[in-house]
Amino acid sequence: MPITLGDLAATVGGTLVGGSAATPLAGAATLDAAGADEITLVDVADKLHLLAKSRAGAAIVPLGTGPLDRPSIEVGDVHAAFATVIVRFRPPRPRSRIGVSPQAAVDPTARIAADVDIQPFATVGPDVEIAAGATIHAGVRLMAGCRIGAGTEIFPNAVLYENTVVGRDCIVHANAVLGAYGFGYKPTAAGYVLSAQLGWVEIGDAVEIGAGTTIDRGTYGPTVIGAGTKIDNLVMLAHNCRLGRHNMICSQVGVAGSTTTGDWVVMAGQVGVRDHVHIGDKAVLGARSGVSSDIEAGKTVLGEPAIDLRDRKLQLATISKLPEMRKDLKALVARVESLERAGGRGAAEAA
Repeated sequence: MPITLGDLAATVGGTLVGGSAATPLAGAATLDAAGADEITLVDVADKLHLLAKSRAGAAIVPLGTGPLDRPSIEVGDVHAAFATVIVRFRPPRPRSRIGVSPQAAVDPTARIAADVDIQPFATVGPDVEIAAGATIHAGVRLMAGCRIGAGTEIFPNAVLYENTVVGRDCIVHANAVLGAYGFGYKPTAAGYVLSAQLGWVEIGDAVEIGAGTTIDRGTYGPTVIGAGTKIDNLVMLAHNCRLGRHNMICSQVGVAGSTTTGDWVVMAGQVGVRDHVHIGDKAVLGARSGVSSDIEAGKTVLGEPAIDLRDRKLQLATISKLPEMRKDLKALVARVESLERAGGRGAAEAA
């Protein structure tokens, strides 16, 4: 059903500038997709010129923007307000708690707390413990000895190998694999022999693990992910790694075995980290960096091999000037050759 501009302004605690509070809107969308009966957002003043190209009927904008060519709602936090508006138009689909589905395979030795949802075709192995309020979606496999904290949600087809420990209020997205064997082999005359795989994975509280991400078990002890860490889709964390608290690991990062990090570390997309290095607190690894040695706390690095961001920028600036420098060099060489020829002729004439 349409919702009026005035209603939306009241919902987000904003100020309506221009237009009528009775104007109906049918939805919310981004600048490039919004139609005449939808509201959009502009989060910074530098993007206001893009609004003129949009078909949107109204916009949510920062406080103090002033009158525009269409009605606007001024707010202190544009993204928070727009998220609230999105929910008004597209409320979350209701989920009812179903308890343990009779179509789930739950071992009789598993310990299931109150208010746990285990959806159809999930498999819960022997000696598994699931705390109150957890949700196990269809197709999840929890192997023997897993421990799942209260309020944690594990989405379809994730696989947790034996003895994996997941803390409270975690999110494990679809097709993640926790606790697979580490990639460790000993060469012998008969071929490669798999090394000991006696460890497990421990996930702290409030950790999010993206779809298709893999975290290998430790060789003898745990691979550890610190509380509050957020891991994007398609990340690979190898055996014996120990990540600190509140790390931010973006998509397609690969971290080799026995690497450790401090707290609040950021790894941007497609970063690669070699084994047995330490990344200090609040370090930032720029996209596609190749890290082959320890990174100091608070440092921002970029490139392959990863070096200090300022030095990498100087390198890139120099590289961009190489064609011009090559042209200048050729001109200098030609001038030197011309001078040498002139000098040779002068010497011959003098003789």
